[in-house]
Amino acid sequence: MSVVEQYAQVHIVTDEDTLEDPGAVPVVLRYDPDADPRAVRIGLPAHEWTFSRSLLEQGLRAPAGSGDVRVWPCGRVQAVVEFHSAQGVSVVQFESKALVRFLRRTYTATPVAN
Repeated sequence: MSVVEQYAQVHIVTDEDTLEDPGAVPVVLRYDPDADPRAVRIGLPAHEWTFSRSLLEQGLRAPAGSGDVRVWPCGRVQAVVEFHSAQGVSVVQFESKALVRFLRRTYTATPVAN
């Protein structure tokens, strides 16, 4: 089976009071069905997170997750992914269409198992 890799841009959500917009940050979305057909990875500049492909899909429709990764829709065209670690919390905002496109490609590579 083939690996699906897609590059995207995210905006880091922060509560810091700065006038400068850090702009878009590049990330890589990765799916390797040989490693784990149920997991996806998001590579941020400082860390890579692995979590359930179904969590990402559910989070595009309604808030999902309760552990280290949480996903929820933000308006009609964006989605937020929140990552928790011992170092703190990272919150990033995606264009939903990038995540939908990525998920479609993963399901083409490996359909959902019943």
